[in-house]
Amino acid sequence: MSLLRIEALFAGYGASTVLHGADLTIEAGESVAVVGRNGAGKSTLLLSLFRETNVTGGAIWVGDTRIERMPGYTAAKLGISIAPQGRRLLPNLTVRENLLLGKATGRAGPWDLRSIFKLFPVLEERAGQMGTMLSGGQQQMLAIGRALMANPNLLLLDEPSEGLSPVLVDGLVDTLIDIRKAGTGVLVVEQHLSLVKRAAERFVILSKGEVVGAGPIELIGAAENQALMAL
Repeated sequence: MSLLRIEALFAGYGASTVLHGADLTIEAGESVAVVGRNGAGKSTLLLSLFRETNVTGGAIWVGDTRIERMPGYTAAKLGISIAPQGRRLLPNLTVRENLLLGKATGRAGPWDLRSIFKLFPVLEERAGQMGTMLSGGQQQMLAIGRALMANPNLLLLDEPSEGLSPVLVDGLVDTLIDIRKAGTGVLVVEQHLSLVKRAAERFVILSKGEVVGAGPIELIGAAENQALMAL
């Protein structure tokens, strides 16, 4: 049974449809990248799992549970968590308090404050500071740490390299590899192809709300895939 299965999904915002029959399947422990130009529907695909879009057709399955009409927290309860684009840290909470929000799902697992601080030592050093006072790279660590505190089977990351320097992107790649080694699957929406090539096992290309290409990560640089990403 697949961990996540999205079938012929139509979704958007208000009367505007962004996804036009998109399909995606993720197996347990996989690391997959969704790529494509701006406006292709990548973020919409992720947000649809949490009822942040208007789903008008298709199905979303987490394991054997169909969720596209269920409350937005259902995906998290079933083991899907997200580090969203823009991080969405709560400005009136400290680093520690932002992390503890991730425990709201009540899921047991290997990720707790101790393991997050081991993964991101700077967060322990800054635990009492307000989360929004951190640097951009540290805020990204906090967003990822908060998502991991939910002990997901699958971690979603939406444009995690946005605003990061090349050195911090290298650190992010190492982090994603460590997360996979710990047994958590990763689905990353990203335009930074250097990160994608190092952190994912396979890729899916979205264009105008449809899946137009897919394959093992070794083929992402092929001319035909480069052309599809530029559609």
